[in-house]
Amino acid sequence: MNGFWREGKLIPILTVLGVIVLFWYVMAVVMNAPWQTRLNERAGEPVGFTTFVSQTWSQSKPVLPAPHQVFSEIWKATVETDIGSKRSLAYHAGITLGSTLSGFILGTALGVLLAVAIVHNDASDRSLMPWIIASQTVPILAIAPMVVVGLGAVGIQGLVPKALISMYLSFFPVVVGMVKGLRTPEAIQFDLMRTYNASAWNVFAKLRWPASLPFLFASMKVGVAISLVGAVVAELSNSAGGGLGVRLLTGSYNGQTVQIWAALFLAAALSALLVVGVGAAERVTGRLMGARA
Repeated sequence: MNGFWREGKLIPILTVLGVIVLFWYVMAVVMNAPWQTRLNERAGEPVGFTTFVSQTWSQSKPVLPAPHQVFSEIWKATVETDIGSKRSLAYHAGITLGSTLSGFILGTALGVLLAVAIVHNDASDRSLMPWIIASQTVPILAIAPMVVVGLGAVGIQGLVPKALISMYLSFFPVVVGMVKGLRTPEAIQFDLMRTYNASAWNVFAKLRWPASLPFLFASMKVGVAISLVGAVVAELSNSAGGGLGVRLLTGSYNGQTVQIWAALFLAAALSALLVVGVGAAERVTGRLMGARA
């Protein structure tokens, strides 16, 4: 925190955050005003501007919830609700987190293996890479229901379908990043390794792999965030399994916009924490490899 103050980073961040929150409150008044006006007309009681603004910030089903409504809902649905209850956002966040991490681990492993095959085999490079790129042109909203329904028909439900959809999204940035990273060493470095009569494994372990790690961690930060998106989309296709996607779906069905926004914010916070976790792993790995802080 002291470093933030010294480098002058905290004040600009707080300023931008304050502007966003202020704009949010203003837009909450603008978007909720028509319905509140109709309610006041039906009640036949004129109200002042301050009261009217307060009313737009306290509607039970607003078009745009005010920030304090969203964070109040998050507090009530996490801290004040039993974590084992299906009404708990923490319970649903745990389900989404499990699917996200499973898909992310599988996607990272698949991406690294594909990248190694592409870099070390020209035939794989020519045949695999076009299909890998083409795979990402299919909308995930179209694929997710087919995967969930198809696997459900053969008795595979729960975590596996959601993890596979997360893997489908997260492996792509890892493949692209690792292919670039594994090809980063220069020709003179490969010549030096050949001079030392290094084996293909030594070239990979001592040259290609260390050079690719910055690209791997950068790709993993993208992959873990998009993996969470895949988990949420998969949950939208299977409302029986729970998760933040299910909370979004039930909130949409019941017109509970505060619930929808609370689930969205919790998903965003979860994604940010996962990215921070990958960044921490990157710093630890760098120190273990002797990188300067």
